[in-house]
Amino acid sequence: MKLLRRLLLAFLLFFVVPIAVSAGIWQATDPGTPWRSRDRGSAGLLPDPAAHPDALVRIFAARTVRWRGIFSVHSWIVVKREGERAYTRWDKTGWGDPIRVNGFVADGRWFGDAPREVFAADGAEAAALIPQIEAAVAAYPFSRRGDYRAWPGPNSNTFVAFVIDRVPGIDAVLPPNAIGRDYPTDGRWLAVSDSGLRLRLGGYAGLALGWREGLEVNLLGSVAGIDLRDPAIKLPGLGRLGM
Repeated sequence: MKLLRRLLLAFLLFFVVPIAVSAGIWQATDPGTPWRSRDRGSAGLLPDPAAHPDALVRIFAARTVRWRGIFSVHSWIVVKREGERAYTRWDKTGWGDPIRVNGFVADGRWFGDAPREVFAADGAEAAALIPQIEAAVAAYPFSRRGDYRAWPGPNSNTFVAFVIDRVPGIDAVLPPNAIGRDYPTDGRWLAVSDSGLRLRLGGYAGLALGWREGLEVNLLGSVAGIDLRDPAIKLPGLGRLGM
């Protein structure tokens, strides 16, 4: 019984309470306007591509729309080859083209929410990554119409997580509130990477242990854990809380 009470307390502290706090934040900050009419303009996170000749790679994440923003973010990928005068942005959404190319402003607010940077590379490092990213985007197995499923995946975060996994030079992990990132695109329940191990039960539950991931517990798509490399606590709904 003591073990059961401790497990229940841990569940309340690391899953129920953070999501409740996230719901309160969402309720307090929601402008109440129709989500489709909210600001999707640039958040000013990227330089003018015409004045920035170097190659560039970015991964962004911003809270998704409506009540789903309590639980999850939407993530996307932006690249620019050396000398190009425009950015290329890739998203996987539940509407429109299967993989949206430049469907939105590269660093645009996601229906009112300013994006946060998940990964950044510039210059020679970015130039080396871009062909690998393009190949990974082309290889994404859920790229057809009707493939999108908000929960537990495959969704926008599944797509970006797939690209991250396929490109070793992207040393990043999507935020813990990127629901769908742990959906197993290859169908395997156990994955071994260069940084650790991941147990994935269809995106509904899982466990990860690695230098990059830290310690993560996935329950119904929500993730709680500890980041060991860049000290932080990972909480459902709230994301990373750290230095």
